[in-house]
Amino acid sequence: MQLHTTTWGSGDRVALLVHGILADHRTWRRVGPALAERGYRVVAVDLRGHGASGRAAGPAGYTPQDYADDLVETLPAGAELAIGHSLGGLALATAVERLAPHRAVYVDPAWHLPEGDAGYRPELFILAKSLTREHIRQFNPRWPDEDLDIEVDSARLWDERSAHGLVPFVGKDLLPAHPAVPSLLMLADPSMLLSPEQARVLEERGFHVRTVAGAGHTIQRDDFDGFMSALDGWI
Repeated sequence: MQLHTTTWGSGDRVALLVHGILADHRTWRRVGPALAERGYRVVAVDLRGHGASGRAAGPAGYTPQDYADDLVETLPAGAELAIGHSLGGLALATAVERLAPHRAVYVDPAWHLPEGDAGYRPELFILAKSLTREHIRQFNPRWPDEDLDIEVDSARLWDERSAHGLVPFVGKDLLPAHPAVPSLLMLADPSMLLSPEQARVLEERGFHVRTVAGAGHTIQRDDFDGFMSALDGWI
């Protein structure tokens, strides 16, 4: 599927941005321009079922492989930098060998979907479609007002069937065996998706690991300055 894209800047270097579940390219509204100021042409996608991109025929069309195939079909290979957040980090890791960026950054990636009542439950994500701006503020008190408005709108646009597409992967080990390209793993504090033990395993496998102190899962919205600082040496 050819995805909807948004571009910032016109630099010689290319950066790719891939958002997480429920979101769209607007989650990068500050990151895109910041990278453009550093000389990148920044291309952000709307994943299938999100934003202005197309929808799959049903839940079975929303697997990590589907998301990855879309990235390969839509984005240029050989970019200088690729960044994926949450579901976008899972999609990017699945596509990274084919996209072959020079460097990859995985922001609190969905490489482990926990089981049980406190684990991954599609119905909880679907409830987000009915959350008000004030509900979102309660969960994300550090977000700027514009991000609250964007979250309400992106949840409204999101195809809720995509939440069910990840159910077969709950409890599976989705951690990459090795970094296909030089890779930074940027974690929230604490990460909801990767335990300290899993972070240590990934570091042993060759990933550079940095934690943004006090930041929530959507680090780029929760602590933009901390997010950009964590990219030092990678952009």
